Amino acid sequence: MDREKVRQLLEAVAKGVLDPERALARLRDLPVEDLRFARVDLHRSLRHGVPEAVFCQGKTAAQVLAIVTRLAESHDNILATRADAAVIDALTESGLECAVHAEARLVVVKPRAQEGVGLMVIVSAGTSDMPVAEEAAVTAEAMGNRVERVYDCGVAGLHRLVPHLDRLNEANVIVAVAGMEGALPSVIGGLVDRPVIAVPTSVGYGASFGGVAALLAMLNSCAPGVSVVNIDNGYGAAAQANQINKLAAKIR
Repeated sequence: MDREKVRQLLEAVAKGVLDPERALARLRDLPVEDLRFARVDLHRSLRHGVPEAVFCQGKTAAQVLAIVTRLAESHDNILATRADAAVIDALTESGLECAVHAEARLVVVKPRAQEGVGLMVIVSAGTSDMPVAEEAAVTAEAMGNRVERVYDCGVAGLHRLVPHLDRLNEANVIVAVAGMEGALPSVIGGLVDRPVIAVPTSVGYGASFGGVAALLAMLNSCAPGVSVVNIDNGYGAAAQANQINKLAAKIR
């Protein structure tokens, strides 16, 4: 469906000829736009409530810029994840409004502050896990969630986690980020009655196998209510937590 047909749909709604819910249903089925090297989903926000994100790793800076520029025509808070220096330079020099989050390796294009809903808590086991934790936190904030960070609270010193239990119990969802042996999500899952999304990181010595040890530990967690995303996938954890948090906020 092209822009002219979209305009006609909107006119039909304005005139009362078409019910808004039926119009929205048609809009949700709109096809993607073909840029030859990428098929850009311009309507993810209608289906999921957030615009398409661009995973930059493996793409050239020119390809990322072309995709982001098209998305920016009709969306705010576009996420460019795993952005390297070349991608960051291309975006910041393009004239598009950008917020660069270097530690998270992420750029928010056309950033727009919004009042976050609910409460999501991002917990990291160690300072070395912060890049992944920040990817989750910045992503969640761009998606419209209220986020609080609790960092460097790993199981090597549980006394660092205990003071934050009240806040963890107030959250609608918790994202727990850990490398090494990956025990933090199990500990949190055993202490609170909130869904915990575990994120294994590639932090650790040789036998951690680049995060595989933490991933397997989290998958084998005996704590109920713990789910697991892929290694270093802060974005994926934030996307899942966003859906949980917003559903919980509606119920309350």
